Amino acid sequence: MTTFRRTWLAIAVAPLLGLGACGASQPTCPQDLYPVEYIATAPPEDPSGSSSHVLSAPTEVLIAGRLTKVDRVVSGLLCHDHWSGTVYVTCDVKVVEWEETPLFLKDCNFSVEPGSVVYVASHNDAPYYNGCSCHTGEEPGS
Repeated sequence: MTTFRRTWLAIAVAPLLGLGACGASQPTCPQDLYPVEYIATAPPEDPSGSSSHVLSAPTEVLIAGRLTKVDRVVSGLLCHDHWSGTVYVTCDVKVVEWEETPLFLKDCNFSVEPGSVVYVASHNDAPYYNGCSCHTGEEPGS
């Protein structure tokens, strides 16, 4: 093989090898490290607290491999709460157990302000722009 062909082959193959490194990534919340935690029923609403931490100033969280400013970080029991701005739901949340459809927020006093962005670690840091209606049973925006 001539030097020209080797060089051309190296130039053509190198980017393809780099693409192999971009294959399927590890899940954000591996089940062996973050098993799903369930509670039997929605607890009564506690007016003294919520499941999320309201930050005095936005902070940066590593989301999908990049630092992102968030207004609130959610961990622990996911139920009675009102979210606005940019919210990050961590891997270590607890939800009400369900049977077929994951409506674990249905019996909670829960809402998300329109225009908010909710990043969910257990969904590989996917952003959601229409609240959490798939878990409340309500239509988006209602």
